[in-house]
Formats: sequence, C-alpha cells, structure tokens
Amino acid sequence: MTITVLIADDHPIVRDGLRGIFTGHGFDVVGEAVNGAEAVTLAERLRPDVVLMDLRMPGTDGVAAITELARLGNPARVLVLTTYDTDSDVLPAIEAGATGYLLKDAPREDLFRAVEAAARGEAVLSPAVASRLLGRMRAPAREALSQRELEVLTLVARGSTNKEAAKKLFISEATVKTHLIHVYAKLGVKDRAAAVAVAFERGLLGS
Repeated sequence: MTITVLIADDHPIVRDGLRGIFTGHGFDVVGEAVNGAEAVTLAERLRPDVVLMDLRMPGTDGVAAITELARLGNPARVLVLTTYDTDSDVLPAIEAGATGYLLKDAPREDLFRAVEAAARGEAVLSPAVASRLLGRMRAPAREALSQRELEVLTLVARGSTNKEAAKKLFISEATVKTHLIHVYAKLGVKDRAAAVAVAFERGLLGS
C-alpha cells in the first residue's frame, strides 16, 4: 500500500531532494510546506500518513506544528527530520507528540524504513538520539536545592566570600561551607564558579 507523505522544510533544495528520494518507492509525496503553520494547514487538508517535519523553520517551528496537530487530533504520524540532536531540540519534539526523530544524514534506506515504521505507529529514533534519551533516563534525578542553599549560592554569585555570606545570613562560616558542599554535590560540580554557572543555566538564579 502506498504511504502518503507531507514534507515540511523551509529549504527548497531539501524538499526537492526528499521528493526525489521518495517518489516511486512505494511513497506518494502529496504536499510540501515551508513552515510549521503551512504544514498544519496542509496536513488537515491532505491527511497524509506521515509528515516529515523539520524543526527550525521561520514563523511557526516544527515543535509548535507538532503540538497543534496533536491538539487538532490529526491522525498523521510526525517524523522529525532535522540536523539537530541536542536535548533542547529532541525532548520538546518527542514530548509534543512526534512519532520519530531522525537526522538528515540518515541513509536513504533508513529513511524508507523509518517512514514505513512511523506509518504503522512505531517509534523511530536515530541511534544518536536514542542514546541521548537513554542516557537521560539513566541519569539520577536532580535533587532540588534547599532554600538556604539557594540563599548561599545567590550571595556567592554576587561575589560574597564565605565569611561575608555567613554574616549576611547570620550563620557561621562553617555552615556556609557545609551548604556549599551540598550545592556542589547536587549540581554535580567541584567549585564555586561551576556551581554559579550551572545554577544560571538551570534558571535557579534568574538571568
């Protein structure tokens, strides 16, 4: 049975290349979209079996489009096809409802198998993405910093020494050191500078 495919990518060369790859191999490319908004519109009208979705597109991006298709209850399976495999790209796409996630350097046969599997509703992940998600699942859960630990770290981030932080918080310098040891352990770092950097990165200290 022919699998109908919608391609969503803002690069004409990529769209042309994908259309050429899939045409005549048991697939029917029924439409092309240049951004997420157009992908949603075409998916609603054409009802493809699979949407090949790029993530970073002007206007409405891929994750927003995947989210909207899920909200509309569109039956199309979304297979992300992108050049990015960072956590900030992979996780939002999977959480939004993507059936699979492949990188654009995947061999042609892998693309065919992925689209066929996605059409059946099977999860498809590139090896690199699968390893990333597995590693994330195996990582120990992050332990939250206590209010006092956050107070100490905030003062450290503002340049306070242990002695100055102790004076401002009305605690002993030894207690400040103990709090910092706990902070280092929870954040997985070894010194003050790294603790501050990681805390900012995780949004613990604002921007």
